[in-house]
Amino acid sequence: MSESLTRPVAEEPRTTSGPDERLPFPMPRTCPFAPPDDYARLREQDPAPHVEIPGGRPARLLTRYDDVRRFLADRTTSADARDEALPALGVGEREAAAKSRPFIRTDPPDHTRQRRILQAQFTVRRVARMADGIRGRADRLVAEMRPRGRADVVTDYANIVSTSTVLGLMGLPDDDPDFFREITRISGGRHSTEAEVTAALGTLFATLDEHITLRSQEPGDDLLSALVQNHLLTGEVTRHELLSTLGITIIAGRETTTSMIALSTWKLLQDPAARAVAEAGDDRMKGLVEELLRLLSVADSIPIRVAGADHDVDGATAPIREGDGVIALLAAANHDPATFSDPDRLIPDRTPNHHLAFGFGIHQCIGQHLARLELQIALHSLFSGLPGLTLASDDVALNNDAATFGIEELPVRW
Repeated sequence: MSESLTRPVAEEPRTTSGPDERLPFPMPRTCPFAPPDDYARLREQDPAPHVEIPGGRPARLLTRYDDVRRFLADRTTSADARDEALPALGVGEREAAAKSRPFIRTDPPDHTRQRRILQAQFTVRRVARMADGIRGRADRLVAEMRPRGRADVVTDYANIVSTSTVLGLMGLPDDDPDFFREITRISGGRHSTEAEVTAALGTLFATLDEHITLRSQEPGDDLLSALVQNHLLTGEVTRHELLSTLGITIIAGRETTTSMIALSTWKLLQDPAARAVAEAGDDRMKGLVEELLRLLSVADSIPIRVAGADHDVDGATAPIREGDGVIALLAAANHDPATFSDPDRLIPDRTPNHHLAFGFGIHQCIGQHLARLELQIALHSLFSGLPGLTLASDDVALNNDAATFGIEELPVRW
């Protein structure tokens, strides 16, 4: 395995910091099912450390559940990518976002207006209507894989399920899932430059723009047609805003779910009791998925903000000041033993389980109900349809260089 599940013995890292003595961030995971080792030490020794992010810029972290939740609920914080203090971790991420203006990197009232046009499409009731379609697609993929005896869960299953689901919702063709995976790889890559991210988004926007033109002339019964007819043509949103909204919905929706399906599969292959729940696919499935979301927390460092006021953090070496860039660590919060007993263990029936895997506050993931449904269906279809499923290789590399934590491949056989 490229990055072993057995955590290497190393020098004890320095885990306290001051404004002139900053820790390097991001910190890589060495175990696919747990946050970086340093998070636990930081919660105890310096829960809001000063860090240095790529490019040499300063930021603060939040590592405790209560602090993360409280901060993300604070309406004075800003997610506006035009603010140079926003602690984006990709080399060209903030600059590209300042141009493309995805609604997740804006503040009210722009954020409120753009999010509102999607909100009605992602309710529990509307998402539930998609279950049969998602299940049919997942079952067909499993049936196609079965005669082969082996597959890559990421390429052959997770990427196709997640990409086709979000594209199907919009009414877009889903015959080239690798195209969208490549766009996401570039736009969410930690080392992608501003020019590379802008070019990748430009390619995506050009494709989407053709479909917007078509829907303006010949609307159908899909999300894209509704957005064009009810919001673009009425002047509620601009064409660029609609392109940006569609783009971030596709990118975020497919990438996080792809990672969750693949990592969840890997985890369940090592946990017979949890695997049995996935195979049965009964009412316990919802609890299992909630616990996998908490445990894996693949969107760990997505919530980046600029503080709009001073914040005192109990036990921190210094308060967070207005204007500081802040990264609210979801994985650290979701593994906080003050909130979750035995936090590093998968407990399918954990109750209560008020995890923050989808963030919190006004920027909480708009597609969370759809993501839950996809995970429930995808994991059940895979494990019930391939009962002899097992890892085909122990050499599984972790991807710590993307906005969403994950793996590039998961070879399996049966």
